[in-house]
Amino acid sequence: MDQRWEDAVFLHWRIPAAAAATRMPPGVRADVIDGSAWAGLVGFRMHRIRLGATVPLPWLGSFPEINVRLYSREQDGTRGVVFLSLDAPRLAVVLGARAAGIPYVWSRCRAVVEDEADPGFGYDVERRRGRTGTSFAVRPDRAAAADDELSLGLTARFGLHSRFAGRTVHVPVSHEPWPLHPAATTHLEDGLLAAAGLDVHGPPESVLFSPGVRTRIGRPRTVRSS
Repeated sequence: MDQRWEDAVFLHWRIPAAAAATRMPPGVRADVIDGSAWAGLVGFRMHRIRLGATVPLPWLGSFPEINVRLYSREQDGTRGVVFLSLDAPRLAVVLGARAAGIPYVWSRCRAVVEDEADPGFGYDVERRRGRTGTSFAVRPDRAAAADDELSLGLTARFGLHSRFAGRTVHVPVSHEPWPLHPAATTHLEDGLLAAAGLDVHGPPESVLFSPGVRTRIGRPRTVRSS
């Protein structure tokens, strides 16, 4: 699949590596960056979805996705994302992804642009039946680049690790490096991290924004355990 991910907001908290290790699928371990594991709350708009590079899927449209994630590493050093939840408003996407073992949740989601003169970007999620949700927004410093080792380590993830049909798989994701800007949180009221079983406190240590990248999702491969 070929698609664009736009107006990406990355919020990250440090968590103990032992807490992340219990959520890893067999064959991968929790990735440690700057001395700790990390939990991420990430929102972006999915846009221009295609099968391959040529067949558009216009009925899916452009829609926001908000995910809760951890970070993983294989024995050979291949790094990835382990999703604990992904909220999206498109039922067809949710059902298809869940059939592939990816923990999507059908929710009411919207992207928010605050103050057109000095825009901030954020996302609101309301899970159905009032179970939980999130609301967050950031204001990026577009004059500055976030190219430090920590920012790149948290965002330069070219694949995901998941369980499917009793095996661990790696799904490659190809894209140019994220154009990253440091950002300040303007508001944050979150219930998704706790719903995913993560215990975080205080404001996020890393707050980043990207206008987006074009991505291509490849064929999965099985991860071999030792």
